[in-house]
Amino acid sequence: MPDLKRFFARSIARPDGQLHFAAHSHHPWPDVTLDAQQQYWLDAATHLDRKWDTIFEKVIPAAQAHVARTLSLPDPRTIAFAPNTHSLLLRLLSATHGLPKHNVLTTDSEFHSFTRQMARLEEDELVNIVRVPVEPFPTFKKRFLDALADRDDWDIVWLSHVFFNSGFALSTADLSEILTAIPDREAFAVIDGYHAFMALPVNLGAVASRAFYIAGGYKYAMAGEGVCFMHCPPGYGERPRDTGWYAEFGALGKARHGAVAYGTDASRFAGATFDPSGLYRFNAVMDWLTREKIDVAAMHTYCLKLQQLFLDELGQVKTSLSPINLMIADEKRRGRFLTFRTNEAARLDSELSRRNIIVDHRDDRLRIGFGVYQDESDVARLVEALREIR
Repeated sequence: MPDLKRFFARSIARPDGQLHFAAHSHHPWPDVTLDAQQQYWLDAATHLDRKWDTIFEKVIPAAQAHVARTLSLPDPRTIAFAPNTHSLLLRLLSATHGLPKHNVLTTDSEFHSFTRQMARLEEDELVNIVRVPVEPFPTFKKRFLDALADRDDWDIVWLSHVFFNSGFALSTADLSEILTAIPDREAFAVIDGYHAFMALPVNLGAVASRAFYIAGGYKYAMAGEGVCFMHCPPGYGERPRDTGWYAEFGALGKARHGAVAYGTDASRFAGATFDPSGLYRFNAVMDWLTREKIDVAAMHTYCLKLQQLFLDELGQVKTSLSPINLMIADEKRRGRFLTFRTNEAARLDSELSRRNIIVDHRDDRLRIGFGVYQDESDVARLVEALREIR
């Protein structure tokens, strides 16, 4: 694994740059994204309205190909892009059969875009939702499968690939078993893959025809906001009611006859006018990694070594943060961040911030993320800072 910190000279590699251990949240952008952002401005200034020809004919297909290759998807055209995952969720909800009340099976550890929206629909009795606790982790899959078997009319089954508040990761075999167990083959199966995409090696080839997969560029893809995506399995949600004019972008010049037209690929889930600069940044990051011959597996292996180094050194110094508080000890069951359960989470977060070191916490859980822009000296600085905190 080559030294990649030099490619982040404008962000964390500055002399006054933060020691950034929140790679599971906002990920620093590599320098190549600045040129990409400027290229979008130049394309817009040069081509004006015709910039969309470039975006739809070159930029989006390139981004689709990058996503499909990373997730081992058979067809890049199953990828739809959106500014955020919430807009994709709304289109998914609008594409179901339109029952008076949707039956939704999920977990108690989904991210806010889904959790808040479901809670609000639940208030108005528009969804009948069952939430399976993720903890205890060893029995989660069995308990989720048992809940699946409780009824045969689920409309939506939604769960995370890697859970944001613990780092607990489901294997591809786990996901396949869960998807196979869904009684109704017309039910929408949705995997939130935001903490897995570009963080863990992921092969969706075996489940590509059954599950939606939602993720984006804000975290491990290092591309920032505005470049979320959804893999859309053929035959599911063919006519979303929440639909923008880009869903028929290829037919704008044709006469309309009655029914609203949709694309037959993932474009059926497209929205309307958006800021495409995130797609430029995303393509720049993926092209950069390709030039450096760095794939997801190599990044994952590198970050695992940093995680283990941190845990080894943490266990040798006196600090209020102990490896015994680690929620997921098995690295095969863990995403690219460590989560510690401790009553000191908020205080440690604040004290580290005062030292220009960025981590984060959720309630009593302190999360420390690892990225390819870090090295062993960064880990040593973090451990020393924790040792100093009383």
